[in-house]
Amino acid sequence: MNQPLAYVHPGAKIARNVVIEPFTTIHNNVEIGEGTWIGSNVTIMEGARIGKNCKIFPGAVISAEPQDLKFEGEITTVEIGDNTTIRECVTINRGTKDRYKTVIGENCLIQAYSHIAHDCIVGNNCIFSNSSTLAGHVTIGDYVVLAGLVAVHQFCTIGSHSFVTGGTLVRKDVPPYIKAAREPISYAGINSVGLRRRGYEPEKIREIQEIYRILYQKNYNTSQALEIIEADMEATPERDEVLMFIRNSSRGIMRGYSGIY
Repeated sequence: MNQPLAYVHPGAKIARNVVIEPFTTIHNNVEIGEGTWIGSNVTIMEGARIGKNCKIFPGAVISAEPQDLKFEGEITTVEIGDNTTIRECVTINRGTKDRYKTVIGENCLIQAYSHIAHDCIVGNNCIFSNSSTLAGHVTIGDYVVLAGLVAVHQFCTIGSHSFVTGGTLVRKDVPPYIKAAREPISYAGINSVGLRRRGYEPEKIREIQEIYRILYQKNYNTSQALEIIEADMEATPERDEVLMFIRNSSRGIMRGYSGIY
């Protein structure tokens, strides 16, 4: 299973066929699923729950204590789903008493030097490019792509199937299915390329485009736009997801077009 130069605490639960390379340290109260590969110089601290067939590259630190002065030593976890890859020097902190866990879903790719803080919830099939940073209590939907050097403010929510361009500072919630860019962050169209890649039909993509035309391009305020979308557009899962996301937004959604990039 592991090289003699790796340290694995006797209280860790390591499944069959896990490979642990030299100079890695695995603490007590850690669980690692079958087929996972742990590279050299990885540190996996108490409370980590790592799924099957994951890859964790050198320098990563998983389940360190949260960087939150309110943390009082409560028992919390980091949960990483099956088939997720964590690249070099990624840091993922465990939860606090807010959510008691930090979660990364299945089939995610978290690229080098990214940071995921305490109490973040990340969905399935997400890609975070190099040096993406999530502050605490951030919620990310499924199939979200963050380009390099994206920084997300605490308590923000990013909806499923959205794309955030490189270097963007996310201070407001990002609704599902769209591209977010510019400074300050604003609407830059729907994520049509990503939707096509995931099998969305042209009619469905046009429906999503019309939702966001009403919301961002018709000079309505948000309340007016939501009323029109609900009254004039057929009820579909996508329409209802957008309406629910915006109505439940605690920080408010990002702005519409902001002119020159």
